Amino acid sequence: MQITITKGASADSVTVERADGSRAGFGFPKKGPYPHDAYHFFVERELGMAAGFWGLVAGGMAPEDVQAMALAGGHASAKRAEVPDAAIAQLIQAERLVECFEAASWSGGADDAAIMAMAEPGWAAGHVPPPAGVPDRLGAIRDDLDPFLAAWSALPEGGALTLEWPEHLETRA
Repeated sequence: MQITITKGASADSVTVERADGSRAGFGFPKKGPYPHDAYHFFVERELGMAAGFWGLVAGGMAPEDVQAMALAGGHASAKRAEVPDAAIAQLIQAERLVECFEAASWSGGADDAAIMAMAEPGWAAGHVPPPAGVPDRLGAIRDDLDPFLAAWSALPEGGALTLEWPEHLETRA
């Protein structure tokens, strides 16, 4: 699946073209200097999360349906901390790690120990275990994420970057 993220002034947009030729698109307000869903891409791809956001979208699920599934399955938040449905565990695992990489990029960086120190309480509060092998994969996530973030910073408004989601990481809807 090809994922194209276009830089906007107050919101960015995403279009996807799946392996079967179907398309989807959505917009999202800026949460920081970099697109939130790009962090998801690098985290979920490196950790092999076929049931994360991008794997579900690649498998045919509409992005808004992934969000609805997460809410219905008990996506933990400060207001609704509960044990989530097992079907959304990877969504929560990824979200908590994405938040850590975002925080690190906004503050000038963090080493692996600092990322784990931020992530572990998030996974505990979300009632999900850490993803398997995550401590050993943080460097690989960073090695792929950092060049994207640099390219995004240099990108003018209206410019776009395209990412390729691997077919073997799809969960059919």
